[in-house]
Amino acid sequence: MKEKNYTKVNSCPHSNPAPIPQEGQWNQVTDISQISGFSHGCGKCAPRQGVCKLTLNVKNGIIQEALIETVGCSGMTHSACMASEILVGLTLLEALNTDLVCDAINDAMKDIFQQLAYGRSQSAFSLGGLSIGAGIEELGSTHHSRVGTTYSNKNVGTRYYNTTEGYTTRLALDENNEIIGYEYVNLPRLLQNIRKGMDAKDALIHSAGTYGRFDEAVKIIDTMEEDL
Repeated sequence: MKEKNYTKVNSCPHSNPAPIPQEGQWNQVTDISQISGFSHGCGKCAPRQGVCKLTLNVKNGIIQEALIETVGCSGMTHSACMASEILVGLTLLEALNTDLVCDAINDAMKDIFQQLAYGRSQSAFSLGGLSIGAGIEELGSTHHSRVGTTYSNKNVGTRYYNTTEGYTTRLALDENNEIIGYEYVNLPRLLQNIRKGMDAKDALIHSAGTYGRFDEAVKIIDTMEEDL
């Protein structure tokens, strides 16, 4: 049988991966240890009954801080406690291949890994990135949750119960019964005031604040006294 002669076609020379923005620089990343950034990922659990927002600060491929916020069952909140102990100190690749206890947290880890690998980080154009400790500032200076809780039904309309500022105590309505502002109590600040020895009533007053046009209210709804 006559031997065939083949012409080998050479591939074009590889020009390295496209550069991605990382902490104020453009980098051609070829190794996990070259990834740095501060970003967020969101995930959901398998039965779709809860979600997780995961915030990581990564330096040279190593997770330096983690902020884990969950909305779901009690198992999810406790899983977040365990994941916070697991994550810091791992490389991004280790974290991606580690069981972070809850499906939603694992799903959020996959999401944030993809963002960081493609340079879609919050600190992409921040020279030097964000310092360690920046994650807690995501909760505000008083370290309150970003989890918002509101409720509405056909009979009474909308009620606000929890916002970034704190727990909503009173809603301000205008002449059309539309919400124009609210009063809240910042729970961390309240506890700090009580710890300092302040009387409970005074602590409550010094921990309260308003948002929007609360002072222009025509009608006030006390969300803590109202029976829906």
